[in-house]
Parts: sequence; C-alpha cells; structure tokens
Amino acid sequence: MCIQNNDWHGYAREDFQLDGVDCILVRPKTPASGNPWLWRARFWGVEPQTEVALLSKGFYLAYIDVADLFGSPKAVARFDRLYDHLTTNHGLSTKPALMGFSRGGLIIYNWAANNPDKVSCIYADAPVCDVKSWPGGKGTSPGSPESWAKCQLAYEMTESQLMAWQGNPLNHVQALVTAGIPVLHVCGDVDVTVPISENSDLLIGEYLKLGGQAEYIHKPDCGHHPHSLVDPTPIVTFILKHTIGL
Repeated sequence: MCIQNNDWHGYAREDFQLDGVDCILVRPKTPASGNPWLWRARFWGVEPQTEVALLSKGFYLAYIDVADLFGSPKAVARFDRLYDHLTTNHGLSTKPALMGFSRGGLIIYNWAANNPDKVSCIYADAPVCDVKSWPGGKGTSPGSPESWAKCQLAYEMTESQLMAWQGNPLNHVQALVTAGIPVLHVCGDVDVTVPISENSDLLIGEYLKLGGQAEYIHKPDCGHHPHSLVDPTPIVTFILKHTIGL
C-alpha cells in the first residue's frame, strides 16, 4: 500500500489505495475517546465545513471512491473493504457516522442496510433515495440519461429490472428504524434535480411513521446546490449527540 501524506485544512491527510481504489484518511490533531470518525460518501471536498468542525472535535475523516457505482453491491463491497481496514488496522470506532451528498445518499443508506450494527447515525444532504427519481428521471426530476445508463451497468440490470428493484434507500427504512439508527436530512425545498417529494419527504415521513429518530432541515428557496449549511452547527450537534454523546 502506497501512502502519500498531505495537508487538508490544517490536518494530516493520507492518500492510499485498497485493491487499487483511491482512499483518504484525515487525522485529527487529538483524537477523541474511542476514535470516532465521519465517513464521507462522494464529492470529496465540497462544502467541507462539517468535516472541518468535527476534525476539531477529535474525529477522523474517511473516504473511498465509489464514483459511478450508485450504491450498487460493488459500492457496498468497497465500503466493506475500507471499514475493515480502518477498524482493524487503525483502531477506529466500529460505528462511524455516515455522510452522503446527493447520489452519495444511495451508498450510505445501502451500506447501512447491509450493516445496521456498524452505523452510529446518518447525515444525508439532498440525498438520492430512489434511483428511479435520479438518475432515472421517472418522476418529476429530469434525471440524467448518461448516469442512468451507468447505473444499469453498475447494477448489472436492465431498466425494467431497476424499475422493479426493491433495494433503494426508501426500501430500507424499516430495517434502519429497527436498528435504532438516527438520521438527519438537509435539503433545499425547490430542488428539481433530486426532488424532495420523491426522495427525502418519503424517507423521513416513513421513518417518523415507524417511530424512528429523524430530523429534517429545510432550506427555503434553495435548489440542489449549495449543499450543507453555512453554519454547520446543527449538523455537527446531531453527529456529536449520536456518536460520542455530546
């Protein structure tokens, strides 16, 4: 394993590969008790204020490339590999907090459904919760024909098979509620790319209906971008509460 050391917002960053896949680990200056970590899915470096704030609280930050895999079993397998590496070789907590922007919602929810005992909480930002909505464009979203074709390749399914597939984040709510995993969604109310009516509204509504712990932050007059919050305090507070109890 070849490791390259860099600086990331004043913190030590390690770039390395697992089975030929690019990975990143950023270390806090002083790790918090239990070595908690935030696992970023997709779009590394975009709106990093939550990560920087948690690094200052002693969290590690991790990432593995799952581009163009759309939360498929191939993506889940990559997540499994990094999880085993970080918990076994680096002694990180066995229950990371998961963070996914946009299509990153697919992998964090699908991995959590496969590993409900290995997740402390989920922060999803304008997340895709159903591939039929995006990239499929089978609802009000325009979707992405190019990404829809890649999605079919990633899953090794035809369009009709994906349309009938019952492995979207929307299909995992009962399992995650049963596991007691708290979730937070931050979304723009006028997102036309990943409409909340086809994604977060449905997932959060079902979560609450089933008695799960769910928080939902709406950003009025905001589209799909920008992600996160200018002041990430509500996000950081949620993650701290459900990881190290602060």
